[in-house]
Amino acid sequence: MQLQICTAIAIIFVSFIGILLLAINLEDIKEPAQLMYGIVLDAGSTHTSMFIYKWPADKQNGTGIVSQHSECHVKGGGISSYAGVKGGAARSLEECMEKAVQEIPKSRHKLTPVYLGATAGMRLLNISKPKESDEVLKEVGDKLKTYPFSFKGATILSGQEEGAYGWVTVNYLLEKFIKYGFVGQWLSPGRDTVGALDLGGASTQITFVTKQTVENKDKLMKLQLYGQDYLIYTQSFLCYGQDQVLLRLLAHLMTTQGSDSSIVHPCYPAGYNQSIKLGSVFDTPCNKRQTPYKPDDDLQIKGTGNYNQCLGNISHLFSFNNCSYSKCSFDGVFQPNITGNFMAFSAFFYTHSFLQEAAGITITSPADLEGATRVVCNMSFQEMQNKFPDEGNHLRDYCADSILLRVLLIDGYGFSDLSFPQISFQGKAEDNSVGWSLGYMLSLSNMLPAENVLLRKALRPDAWRAAIFLFSVLFIASVFFFLLRSYQKNSTKLCCYP
Repeated sequence: MQLQICTAIAIIFVSFIGILLLAINLEDIKEPAQLMYGIVLDAGSTHTSMFIYKWPADKQNGTGIVSQHSECHVKGGGISSYAGVKGGAARSLEECMEKAVQEIPKSRHKLTPVYLGATAGMRLLNISKPKESDEVLKEVGDKLKTYPFSFKGATILSGQEEGAYGWVTVNYLLEKFIKYGFVGQWLSPGRDTVGALDLGGASTQITFVTKQTVENKDKLMKLQLYGQDYLIYTQSFLCYGQDQVLLRLLAHLMTTQGSDSSIVHPCYPAGYNQSIKLGSVFDTPCNKRQTPYKPDDDLQIKGTGNYNQCLGNISHLFSFNNCSYSKCSFDGVFQPNITGNFMAFSAFFYTHSFLQEAAGITITSPADLEGATRVVCNMSFQEMQNKFPDEGNHLRDYCADSILLRVLLIDGYGFSDLSFPQISFQGKAEDNSVGWSLGYMLSLSNMLPAENVLLRKALRPDAWRAAIFLFSVLFIASVFFFLLRSYQKNSTKLCCYP
């Protein structure tokens, strides 16, 4: 009898569980998507950097949620410096690309796109030596194809693209497009975007959203990110990067002083002397030599460290008078009035940081900027070496770099006492390097197919709670029933058999 009762309870229990599983609705639970990876090689005028990015395969609003995985700085100069050196540009990339092979999971290699974007250095080479420019791009492209990734191309970015992608990076890192909410979803905060100021070795860029009338429509670019459209003003100035300005300054000083053999340099610190080849001054499209010269002749340079003279000579490299629009920045380029906050990065950041450390002040206004620049320009080369022993020969350029920063921001772009404090000088944000490459990856991720998300069937949490509760009730009832029957049987035996 007892065996029959236990069997009946077991049958009831199994039947109940079966009915429960059939009756309760199941829902699809998403398995965590695997990570996608992307590689961007930023081939700048002075060096190349490799950035590895990653994002979940299930994208958000058509754009991947991208973050920086790691970075690698290629040894040597930019790829444009290898013009005429067969295979040199390709070999320079090997160490960083081998690092990418090791860091990205092998199962994702074939799905990982590789892009190389060259900027102003290659733009200049393409102007002066287009054949050598094509050869360099082909060499690096052939080298990148030998790795187990999906090579997508090696191209020269336009100045407008470089500025626009830098703007995307800035606003992505500051969460101006999207923000992760407490409910676990990406939200559109509707915040005002931030302008981007980029200063490289061969060019400089300014990019921002404007509601004003843009008289030159060529300066506008439309981007779509996270389901929203953005119309931005962006302008790139070729030959106004730090390195090219320094070369243009040398050519200008030679012209004004009427000498190809020796000059005094008001931007170099007092006590600094140098001898260079004339060919190094004019081997760039940014300097147009009107008369013949001997490239192997020496040019003797003597630094004098004079702030006012340095400011005057660098300002002469800009044209602030020729403007056919209602308003221009310089060189006749239309620019609407600057509005809102800005982030200044790349050489803007490094020069600003040096100025603050050298002068011992926090720069928050044009007056602070001028005061700090005067301090640097008045320092002798020996004083600089004593205070900054690890900077090397780059110390000679800080006066000129600082004045270039001042002329660009104040005289060129029009930052004032009111708007200058709205500039944030940053080199990194949230452990991500600030530059155009992250914005490039964000935009290009729109073209990458989303990976199918794996699904599994699962009970909803409320269904699991109900099942556990009913199982517990049935189990307790079964135990109680079993104990009760055992007690009744024992009582019968005691009653009938004394």
